[in-house]
Amino acid sequence: MGQPHQREEAGAEAGKPPLGVGLIGYAFMGAAHSQGWRTVGHVFDLPLRPVLAAVCGRDGQAVRAMADRHGWAAAETDWRALIARDDVDLVDICTPGDSHAEIALAALAAGKHVLCEKPLANSVAEAEAMTRAAEDAARRGQMSMVGFNYRRVPATSLARSMVAEGRLGALRHVRVTYCQDWLVDREFPLTWRLRRELAGSGALGDLGAHIVDLAQFLAGEPVTGVSALTETFVRERPLPVGASSGLSAAGVPDDGADDPPAALGTVTVDDAALFTGRFASGALASFEATRFATGRKNALRIELNGERGSLAFDLERLNELSYHDHTEPGAYAGFRRILVTEPGHPYLDAWWPPGHGLGYEHTFTHQARDLVLAIAADRPPLPSFADGLQVQRVLAAVEESAAKNSVYTPVPA
Repeated sequence: MGQPHQREEAGAEAGKPPLGVGLIGYAFMGAAHSQGWRTVGHVFDLPLRPVLAAVCGRDGQAVRAMADRHGWAAAETDWRALIARDDVDLVDICTPGDSHAEIALAALAAGKHVLCEKPLANSVAEAEAMTRAAEDAARRGQMSMVGFNYRRVPATSLARSMVAEGRLGALRHVRVTYCQDWLVDREFPLTWRLRRELAGSGALGDLGAHIVDLAQFLAGEPVTGVSALTETFVRERPLPVGASSGLSAAGVPDDGADDPPAALGTVTVDDAALFTGRFASGALASFEATRFATGRKNALRIELNGERGSLAFDLERLNELSYHDHTEPGAYAGFRRILVTEPGHPYLDAWWPPGHGLGYEHTFTHQARDLVLAIAADRPPLPSFADGLQVQRVLAAVEESAAKNSVYTPVPA
C-alpha cells in the first residue's frame, strides 16, 4: 500500500498537490502512457503534480522491470490491489478491451478518476454501463476520459479550431483511411488482438475507433448511419509461443528440422473494414481501416471538404496541415502547407522554437495535460465516456451492416 504521509510531504516540497497515477497494463500502450505521465509535469505548468505511483501487470518480473524502466514507484500483479492503494488517485487503463469495463467500474466505485484507452469497451452494453457510472461519478467530482490520442496532435487540434471558426463553411465530404500492414504475413501468430473475446473486433475496433472519433471531432458532429463491408483475409494463424503484446509475438521457430506443423487457431475478428457514412448535417463520409495494406505502417489520413475550403492531415507528416481557401481568386488558390509548430498553435507554447517538430509520443503528454487540467478545474474532460460510447455505437452499426450485406444501418443517438 502507499505512504500517504510521505506523498503529502513530497507534494508540499513541490508546492503543488500530488495526483497519484496507477497504470494497469505495461506493453505498447502502457509504455506510451508512461512517457506521457513522466513528461507532462516537466513540460507544462500544471496545478497538480502527477506522481507515477504504481503500475500493474500479471507477470510480476516483467511488470517490475517495466516499473524500473519507466519510473513507476511500485509494481502490482492484481489490478484490484492497485485500485485499493491510497496513493492512487487516477487509474489509467491500458489493458485489452475485454477488461476495460470491469476495471473502470471498479475504479469509479472506489472513488478514482479514470483514463481508459480506446475503444472504450468491447460492446455497446459495456460502454453504456461505463458511461452511466462515469456520469454518476462526475457528480462526486471524479473525472473520466477516453484515450483518443490523435485529438492531441497539434495539427488536428488546429484543424478542429479552423472548422469551428467556419473556414470550411458547410461540410460536404469527409474521407479517412487508417492503413497498416503488420498482419500481411500469414505466419504472424494469433495474439489477443485477433481474438474477438479479448479485442472485441479487429481493424475495426483498433483502427476504426480512432478514425471515427477523429472524423467526428474534426467535423464537430456525429456519424448517423453507415453502410459497411468487413473481411478476414487469413482465417487461421499459428498459436503464439511465449509472451505476446498484441502487435508483436513469436510463432514456432523454424530450426530446419522436419517438425510437425504448428498448432493453428481461428482468427475471430476482421482484418479490414470499409464503410461509407452520413453525418448529422448530411455530409458524406468514407472510412477504411485495414492491417493488410502492404507497405503502410501507420498511415492515417483524413480530408474534409466544405463549401468554403478543405483541410487535410497525414499522420506521417503530423506537424503539417494542408489547407485550401476556396474563397480566394482562382488564379491564386490552391492547397498550402501550414507548418504547425508556432507557439500560438495548440500545445506548442510549452515546447520548442518554431520549426522544431513534435512526434507521436507527445500526444500522450498532451492527453495527460488535458486530463490533469480538467481534474484540477473540476470540469468534465473530453473525449468523455459518452463520446466513447457514441464511437462504440458507430462500430456496432458497421458490424451490423456488414453482417446484412452492407444494408444502410442507422447509428442510435
